[in-house]
Amino acid sequence: MKATWNGEVIAESDKTVVIEGNHYFPHDSIKSSFFKPSNAHTSCPWKGVANYYTIEVNGKENKDAAWFYPETKDLAKGIKNYVAFWKGVKVEG
Repeated sequence: MKATWNGEVIAESDKTVVIEGNHYFPHDSIKSSFFKPSNAHTSCPWKGVANYYTIEVNGKENKDAAWFYPETKDLAKGIKNYVAFWKGVKVEG
């Protein structure tokens, strides 16, 4: 699977985990130079508290377009520290 935004591949892995229609990429498969930590957080009743990244590619910023769970509840252990995308990031195989 590849995640692309603004003309660049920002993550690539053959070990994604699909939950609720989202591909979660292993943290070591993202190209960290495109990601900067965000102060945003959301809470999911069965996954836990999500942290966000803002993606910066070729001078453009996509605020809070990636999220991950640094700690998870028991039901979501399989995606701990895996990264998922939205806000126009294209994920395809």
